[in-house]
Amino acid sequence: MTKTKLIFMGTPDFSATVLEGLLSDNHYNIVAVVTQPDRAVGRKKEIRITPVKELALAHGLPVYQPEKLSGSDEMAQLMKLDADGIVTAAFGQFLPTKLLNSVSFAVNVHASLLPKYRGGAPIHYALINGDKEAGVTIMEMIKEMDAGDMISQKALPILAEDNVGTLFTKLAVLGRDLLLETLPAYIAGDLKPVPQDKDKVSFSPNISPEEERIDWNKPAETVFNQIRGMYPWPVAHTLLKGSRFKIYQAQLADGTGQPGQIIEKTKKTLVVAADSGAISLKIVQPAGKPKMAISDFLNGVGRTLEVGDSFGQ
Repeated sequence: MTKTKLIFMGTPDFSATVLEGLLSDNHYNIVAVVTQPDRAVGRKKEIRITPVKELALAHGLPVYQPEKLSGSDEMAQLMKLDADGIVTAAFGQFLPTKLLNSVSFAVNVHASLLPKYRGGAPIHYALINGDKEAGVTIMEMIKEMDAGDMISQKALPILAEDNVGTLFTKLAVLGRDLLLETLPAYIAGDLKPVPQDKDKVSFSPNISPEEERIDWNKPAETVFNQIRGMYPWPVAHTLLKGSRFKIYQAQLADGTGQPGQIIEKTKKTLVVAADSGAISLKIVQPAGKPKMAISDFLNGVGRTLEVGDSFGQ
């Protein structure tokens, strides 16, 4: 059996799940893996390799990490590999037209139900906007961001307990399986891609720092969706006594009060009013402290808080 020679491009865990699926399928030969450069992260500025690079090295695959693909030595080397196609999944860079034209096909695994949520943060926006479902689209690659014709698509429900982390994991598996189901028929010419409806296009740009701050004047459900739509990254935050206070997890709660005001406090619960309804905080991080359960916060630095005190001021 002649295997299809693929170049794979991706960066986070989502991408690694897709790559793992391709590696397990005997129809494909991964001739190169392209991922973002290693970055220094955290306060200690430790160099961290991407999940895709880690997986590629474990399988002995050649890894390319250009800061920018266009015009790079790495791109010239990739074009000499005589690959049949390119598969991308959350890579994080545009693919130059010259590279796209050097292969027979190039497809992308995008974590949204296109044409909804083109861009880098579709899972975040699906949660923040309170959508009832999310999904994955396999699409042809063109130079315009996430604008290629759609090859296949599959949806799943967003559950009340979902957050960015859980949905990433679910959609990675959905995308992996959909890609493996789709590729053979697409390569054989048995699947005809469908253009996106331009009238239904929406975008999901990367979350800005301003969007991370909680506005307690919004309805409780909106605040709840914002918190879970930013967990485990980039994390929603508010102010407490003038200092940043991160909220990792919360639940909707009953109660009314002035927006941002503490309306209930026990040894294990802290409930904050929004414009309509309230939020019960579950996992938080006060300024200068580690992430902790709300009970630990209330038994420590939060023990001086009282009903009537306010967040966001």
